[in-house]
Amino acid sequence: MFSFFRKKKYFTDAELTLIKSTIEQAESGTSGEIRVLVEKSTDGYDVLDRAAQHFEKLKMHKTALRNGVLIYLAMEEKQFAVAGDSGIHHYVKNEFWETVKLEMFDYLADGKTIDGICHAVQMVGTELQKYFPHQSSDRNELPNDVVMR
Repeated sequence: MFSFFRKKKYFTDAELTLIKSTIEQAESGTSGEIRVLVEKSTDGYDVLDRAAQHFEKLKMHKTALRNGVLIYLAMEEKQFAVAGDSGIHHYVKNEFWETVKLEMFDYLADGKTIDGICHAVQMVGTELQKYFPHQSSDRNELPNDVVMR
């Protein structure tokens, strides 16, 4: 039996391009890595656990300075999480992650999903720059495209 599953497209090409360029701009001043992953559902997992699963699948824990950050959204459940690796978490602690989530929530509650994602990316980029400034030897360790699952 054949099954044809078509992923729902949550964002336009222009919106995906905007998120990608926001990631590129945010990463331009840091050695840190930012990824955005959007999927239909958490498949019954706690949203933070699901984000952690994807964090590992995307090999975000393999960055040289352990300074990757994942912004994860589950569209069906209208849930999201922001997960940072141990390198950045050492500096910013839970208060920073809570602030990012609260500010992102305000955008999402107003139906401004793209603005919320881009704002969160900018906030994360600013923090990463403080603790992991860009070095001449830095290279982009992870792709900047939005991952759609």
